[in-house]
Amino acid sequence: MKKILIVGGVAGGATAAARLRRLSEEDQIILFERDEYISFANCGLPYYIGDVITDRQKLLVQTVGGMSKRFNLDIRNFSEVTAIDPDHKTVTVKNHQTGAVYTESYDKLILSPGAKPIAPPIPGLAEAKNILTLRNIPDTDKIKAVVDSGQVSRAVVIGGGFIGVEMAENLQELGINVTLVEKMNQVLKPLDFEMAQLVHQEINANGVNIILEDGVDHFQNQGHEVVLESGQVLQADLVILAIGVVPENALAKQANLKVGPRGHIVTTANYEVFNGENDTVNPDIFAIGDAVEVVDFVTKTPTAIPLAWPANRQGRLVADYINGKKIGNVGIQGTAVAKVFNQTIAATGNNAALLDLKKIPYQVVVAHRSNHAGYYPNATNIALKLLYDPQTLKILGAQAVGQEGTEKRIDVIATAMKLGATVLDLQDFELSYAPPFSSAKDPVNILGYIAENILDGVYKTVQWHEIDQIVADGGFLLDVRSPMEVRAGGIKGAVNIELDSLRERISEIPIAKDAPIYVSCQVGQRAYLAIRILKGHGFTNIYNLAGGFSTYKTAHYQLAALNFGTTAK
Repeated sequence: MKKILIVGGVAGGATAAARLRRLSEEDQIILFERDEYISFANCGLPYYIGDVITDRQKLLVQTVGGMSKRFNLDIRNFSEVTAIDPDHKTVTVKNHQTGAVYTESYDKLILSPGAKPIAPPIPGLAEAKNILTLRNIPDTDKIKAVVDSGQVSRAVVIGGGFIGVEMAENLQELGINVTLVEKMNQVLKPLDFEMAQLVHQEINANGVNIILEDGVDHFQNQGHEVVLESGQVLQADLVILAIGVVPENALAKQANLKVGPRGHIVTTANYEVFNGENDTVNPDIFAIGDAVEVVDFVTKTPTAIPLAWPANRQGRLVADYINGKKIGNVGIQGTAVAKVFNQTIAATGNNAALLDLKKIPYQVVVAHRSNHAGYYPNATNIALKLLYDPQTLKILGAQAVGQEGTEKRIDVIATAMKLGATVLDLQDFELSYAPPFSSAKDPVNILGYIAENILDGVYKTVQWHEIDQIVADGGFLLDVRSPMEVRAGGIKGAVNIELDSLRERISEIPIAKDAPIYVSCQVGQRAYLAIRILKGHGFTNIYNLAGGFSTYKTAHYQLAALNFGTTAK
C-alpha cells in the first residue's frame, strides 16, 4: 500500500486522484485543496457570468462529498500545503477553517497547483474597487454579483487571450458596453495576424471596441478610469484583468525544486521533478498541469501550455506511472478552440510567428472553403492556414476561423500531426461526406492538394504581406477576378484580366515568359486555373497569392472606432 498526497484539484489533481483509485483499491490517497471547490469547469466560467450557463451547480464537476464517496478518497478542502520537506517526505498543511497546522507524510507526492492571473504592479491597482480577475468559482461569484447588480454599463477587459475575449463577448451579450485592450497588435496569440484580423472583424461587428498596441499606464478614481499608455482614458464600471497567467510555484521554490526561466516546474518525461541545486531526479515527487514546463510537440523545445487537455492527460499518466505502467510523453501540441460570437477559432501546433522566432523554415498553405456543400443551404466559409516543413513535409501547425465545422478540421489536422502524417497525406484522408456536413473534397483534403501543387512546381506562393512591396518594385500582379469584383476592391497596381478571357488576352501580359508573374483571385482557386493556362502558354515563373484577395483584404482591416466614454488625457 502506498500513501499518495495530491496538492491541488481541478483538471490535473482530481483526474490523478480518480485514476489512482481505479488502479488500486489499497492505496491511501489524500487530496489537498486550499479553496472550497476541488473540481470545477473553469473553461465554463465566462459563460456562467454571461448567463449562457444558468445553473451554477453545473460548473461543479465533482463535489467533495460525491468524489470522496465514489472513489474512497480523503479530500481536505480549505487545506493549503505550505511547505514540502523532500528529505523526510512530509508536507506541512494549514487548515484555513480551523487554523490548525500539521504535517503529513507521503510515499508519493503529486503537485498540481495550477496557475494564477497576472496582476502586475500597475499604479492605482491596489486602490481600485472594481478590478477583478477570473480564475475560480469565488472569482466568478464576485464578477457575477457586480454584473447582476445593474450598476455596470461600461466594462474594460484588459488582455486579448482566450479568457479576455470570452469575457468581452459574454459581457457584451449582457448589454454592457465593452472595450477590449491588448498590448500586442492582435488578440489570440495562437493565431497569425491575418487570421486574428478575422476575429477583430467579428468582435467589432458585435459592438465591442478593440484597442490594440496600447497598454495600461495606471488606474485612477479607484479603478473607474483606465489610463492607457497612449494617454487615452477609458471610463469603467468594471475592469477585468486578463493579461495572462503565471505558475503557482511558491511551494516548488520553497522545496528547492527546479523551475524554468518563466517559473514553471521542470520535470522528466515521467513528470518527476528535479532538485534545483544539482538536477537530480526526485522519484517520489511529481508535477502536472498549468504549473509545469512541457515540451513543444513540434519543436521539442520547452514551453508552457495552460490548457485543460494537457492537465487531464498528465494526471492520468502520472497515476499510471506510479502504478508501474509505462507511459508515453511526446509533447504538447497546444490544440485549442474558442467561440467568439458567431465565429469558431481553432488552432494546433506552431504558428508562423513562433516558427519565425525559432528560425524554423516552413511553407504556408491557405484555403478558403465552404464548411459543407455550397448548394446545401447556409454554407459558410472556413479560412484555413497550414504550415509544414518544406523538407520533411511534416505538418508544423494549423489555424482555422469559421463557423460550423471549423474545429472538426483542426482536430483532423491535430490527429494527423500526432501520428506523423505529412501534408501530402491530407489528400488521402477519407473523411465523412454528406451535403449538410462537408463536400466530396473536404477542406482538409484541399490543403493537401494545394501543397502538392507547390511541391510539384506548378507555382510558388507569395504572402499577403509581401505583395504590396513586390508591386511597388515593378512586379507584375495579374488579378483574374471579374471586373465587377475588382471594382468592389483590389490590390493597387494589379492588372485585371478575367479568368474566362485569359486565353484570348494572353498577349496583353507585357513581361517575358521567364519573368516572375504573380496571380491573384478572391481565394486562390481561380488563380490556380489561370496558372495552369499561363503554364500552357509558356510562362515558367509563376506565383499564387496565398489566400487571394480575401486574405489580403482581411489582413488590412482597420479597427472600428467605438467610443464608450473615452477621453484624451
